[in-house]
This record gives sequence, structure tokens and C-alpha cells, in this order.
Amino acid sequence: MTDPLRLWRRIAGSSVLLDGFHALKHALRFGAEVPVAVTADRRAALDLAGELAPDVRDRLDALLAEVPQETYAALVPRPHPTAVAALAVRPDREDQLRTLARTPRSAPVVVLAQPRNLGNAGAVIRLAAGFGATGVVTTGTLDPWHPTVVRGGAGLHFATAVERLDADGLPPGPLFALDPEGEDIRGLELPDDAVLAFGSERSGLSDALRARTDHLVALPMRPQVSSYNLATSVAMTLYHWSATGGAPHAPVRD
Repeated sequence: MTDPLRLWRRIAGSSVLLDGFHALKHALRFGAEVPVAVTADRRAALDLAGELAPDVRDRLDALLAEVPQETYAALVPRPHPTAVAALAVRPDREDQLRTLARTPRSAPVVVLAQPRNLGNAGAVIRLAAGFGATGVVTTGTLDPWHPTVVRGGAGLHFATAVERLDADGLPPGPLFALDPEGEDIRGLELPDDAVLAFGSERSGLSDALRARTDHLVALPMRPQVSSYNLATSVAMTLYHWSATGGAPHAPVRD
């Protein structure tokens, strides 16, 4: 039997950290390859799986190795309340790019233009997975597979395509960019092949991205309110897409 700690240390530098029970649960549900998983309390983790995720309990039973609390805490940057962590193989970039570029699409691609906040990026990926979006693209320096982003996304990176691209290499499709000067979204129907672009939390859309935009779109907002949180803006936009003819979705599990 492979020593889980030796395997962890050998592959940690090239793997995706799944931080917490829910991240591991979602990764397994959506087909991630998970070579190693550890927990400080195996019984508690399996009880949680029995209660919240019986569909993956058997896989967790075969996968989880119990380690001392101190050992677990040394493996992760910030211990999770569930005391579960795992390493997953990152999806192949070329496969992800083919998914993003494929047309026709049945769901939009979300673009985060030069995002700054790791937690916000994770929340957006979680939203995109929940709505069945084709994928999430980031531009700029933020790594969408950073451990903090994966933690914020609850492991749902494996349920949608997630990549970082240059602004001039965005996926094909009509570009709808969110901007206060745009047309009220309530009067629009967003097509399934839309590319939905959201500016950074601080500076909004870049001039280059604005120049390439096919449609500027505004969310309803009362006067004197400066802006919405990035994840909130994405949620409102994807909900509008789904409510005005977007692809149907299965009921969401926890």
C-alpha cells in the first residue's frame, strides 16, 4: 500500500489542493482524479458523507487515510473545520480550451477581466458550475486554480472548464460586457453562446475589452449605490440567462 504522506509530498507541487470535505465531495462527483486524501477524523468524515453525500461515501471510504491532527494541519495552509484535504490532478489545459472554444454552445462562458479577489473568483466558479455554464475564464495575473480560489469554489472547478487566457484570446461568441452605461438587462435575452464579461472589482472593464464588446449590459441598481459584489453580478446575470430561455438544469444537490 502506498504511504499517503509520502505520495502527498511527492505530488503536492503539481496537484490541485482540495481543501475540506465539500471540495473533495464535489471533485469526486464531477470526475476528478484524486490520488490521495487525508483526514484527522476518518469516522467523522464518513459520517458526514453518509449524511450529505451518500453517492460518494464508498469512494471516500476507500480513499481517506487518517493522520494525526498536527500532520493534517501541516499539509494545508489553513485547516478546514471538516479536517479533510486531498490532492487532485488538474484537468488537461488543451481539453479545457477545446471545451471553451467549441460551438455551438448550450450555455455561456463567464469571463472575469483582471479579477483581484481570490475568494470572489472562487464564488464565481461555484455559481457557474451551479448554473451549468460552459466555463469560467480569467484574464490578468490571478490564477483561477490557486488553492484559495478552489476552496472558495468548493471543488466545483471540476464541474466546469476553468482557465486563464489573454484578453485577445477569449472564446468565440457574442461578447456581452456588464457596465453601468449599458442597456438594462431586463430588456434583453442572453443567447446560450454568449461570452459574459465582468470587469475587475476595483477598475471595471478595460478600454480594450470595452472596445471589443458587442453589447454593454447594465444590472438594475438604485441611484447612489456604487456597485455590486462581483459574484453577485455574475449570479444576477446567469439567473437572467436561465430565466429567459437558458438551458434547463437538474435540481442542485448540496
